[in-house]
Amino acid sequence: MFWSSRSPFARKAAMVAHECGLFDRLELIDVPIPGPGPHAGLNRATPIAKLPTLVTDDGLVIAGSPTICEYFDDLGQGGLIPRAGAERWRALSRQAMADGMLDMLLLWRADLRRPEGCQSARQQGVYESRLIATLDRFEGEAASREGFDIGDVATGILLSYLDFRFPEIDWRAGRAGLRQAHATFSARRSAIDTAFAAGA
Repeated sequence: MFWSSRSPFARKAAMVAHECGLFDRLELIDVPIPGPGPHAGLNRATPIAKLPTLVTDDGLVIAGSPTICEYFDDLGQGGLIPRAGAERWRALSRQAMADGMLDMLLLWRADLRRPEGCQSARQQGVYESRLIATLDRFEGEAASREGFDIGDVATGILLSYLDFRFPEIDWRAGRAGLRQAHATFSARRSAIDTAFAAGA
C-alpha cells in the first residue's frame, strides 16, 4: 500500500488493516509528502497519484481510503463497517463527515503555508466555523456511542490530526465526550502502531 505516516487518510486505511488482523501482511511503500517529484510507483498504480492506494497480490488496484477500508474489513471480517441497516449508514456518514473535515484541514494548512499576504482570512474563518460545527456535532453524539466502528476510526484520526498539525486549536475545551472518546481511541494498539510521524 502506498502511504505516508503523515497522511490522515493513509493512516485510516492502515489502522483498519490493523484492526482486521491484516497489518502484518501489508507492505507499506512510503511516499514523501511533499515529495521532490512524482513517485514513479504510485503513478504507475493510479493516474490520480493519491494516497492511500492499495495494490493486491493479484494486481487489483484499490484507490481511496473508504474503499480500501471496506476491502480490509471484508477480507479480515473486522466488523468495523456494519453490513446493513441504520447502523451501517450512521457509521459511513460519520466517516464521510470526518473525512470531509480532514479535506478542509488540508486546504486550511495549505493556505497557512502561503506567504502572509497571499492567505485568505475569510476562507480560514469558513474552515474554522465548519470545524467547530463538526466537533460540536460529534460531541453531541458521543454520549450515545457504543462499540467501535469506521466512524470512530475516522473521528479519532481527525482529532489526532488536529493535535498533530493544529496544536493551537483546543478542541477538547467543553467537549468531555470527545476528549474521553479520543483517549480511548489513542490507547488502541492499532492507533499506537500507526501514529502520525513528525515531519514537514
